[in-house]
Amino acid sequence: MLDKVLIANRGEIALRVLRACKELGIRTVAVHSKADRELMHVRLADEAVCIGPAPSAQSYLNIPALISAAEVTDASAIHPGYGFLSENANFAEQVERSGFVFIGPRAETIRLMGDKVSAIKAMKKAGVPTVPGSDGPLPDDETEVLQIARRIGYPVIIKAAAGGGGRGMRMVHSEAHLLSALSITKNEANAAFGDGTVYMEKFLEQPRHVEVQVLADGQGNAIHLFDRDCSLQRRHQKVLEEAPAPHLDQEARAQVLKACTDACLAINYRGAGTFEFLYENGQFFFIEMNTRVQVEHPVTEMVTGVDIVKEQLRIASGLPLSIKQEDVELIGHAFECRINAEDSRTFMPSPGKVTLYHPPGGLGVRMDSHLYTGYTVPPHYDSLIGKLITWGESREAALTRMRNALDELLVEGIKSNIDLQKDLVRDGHFQQGGVNIHYLEKKLGL
Repeated sequence: MLDKVLIANRGEIALRVLRACKELGIRTVAVHSKADRELMHVRLADEAVCIGPAPSAQSYLNIPALISAAEVTDASAIHPGYGFLSENANFAEQVERSGFVFIGPRAETIRLMGDKVSAIKAMKKAGVPTVPGSDGPLPDDETEVLQIARRIGYPVIIKAAAGGGGRGMRMVHSEAHLLSALSITKNEANAAFGDGTVYMEKFLEQPRHVEVQVLADGQGNAIHLFDRDCSLQRRHQKVLEEAPAPHLDQEARAQVLKACTDACLAINYRGAGTFEFLYENGQFFFIEMNTRVQVEHPVTEMVTGVDIVKEQLRIASGLPLSIKQEDVELIGHAFECRINAEDSRTFMPSPGKVTLYHPPGGLGVRMDSHLYTGYTVPPHYDSLIGKLITWGESREAALTRMRNALDELLVEGIKSNIDLQKDLVRDGHFQQGGVNIHYLEKKLGL
């Protein structure tokens, strides 16, 4: 087992990783910016190192500072959490070259799956269903681009190969607007990601966002932990998730779960990962793979009983998976509401001092948060301040628990999106299950 892990992140995920390390008897190093001295995991870690000023570029994205912190504390491994440098192949490479273990996939795997074009090629080869598209970067020849769009059929969507987080995408409904949209997307991609490579796909009109959680040890073993539905989104940012995804075609589901584990073996995947799909009319279409632990991993943990972060740590220690596919059983249903420090109506961030924090409790209720009364939410980072997760024997039981838990949750002194979440879990269409990815924005009038 690893001896000491440096947690290269902040907030609730840093606390989540710290707890997993403590359960496995692994010592921890917390790194923090000057704005984050009072974070809960910094107080609880065995050691803490300040790595720079508040701006992320000078702290959590500062690779030399992170590696120096690992060196001075004699850490054996670095856990990147999610966001920040978690899917940065150069960071993974530098961590390994510096003599530390990167808790995640190999750098070459991150590069393969981080580039949307190469990822789609790899998934097609592995038998994972993909969206009809250009099958590679769009050429410079405009006539050829027009022909590709005609073959796919309108509407189409142009995407940056290096894109993510909902950026670098543009939908096109007709041929008249294709070339101008292509030019704009290329320029945006180049400015945002330093890479103007784009590709084209069929635009699915009313799909759901369904993803498959996987674990693989890089030693010939790979399993899936079933699926999640993450269709409630605003501007491509997830708001509420659940596991398992309701109302799926069971034959298609079984096929895609197996395809995901086969793909892990095909690319020699190592660690936790998530295959993301659009699901429409009983069909799955691969869109991307996240080569890290995800924000919504707790809903999968609640319905399978598998601690995903502890498995990450075991895999990084060189151990094989502790469980086989036949050991994974789907029990009950779970929901996760993302609690953000933002106004429920305007979505403007709301940093400031938390004057009162009371998490809900009871059977089947889990609150992953770094908040405490007196903590000041800084203005420099993502607005996520917690994740409220509930489990029940059935979907309705889990949803009832979520409604009750949201009524119990108190966060005062700053604005939060708790009222929005209360509205969503009482929404008639959501209660039936299976809303598409456009539903929330239409509901909000966006």
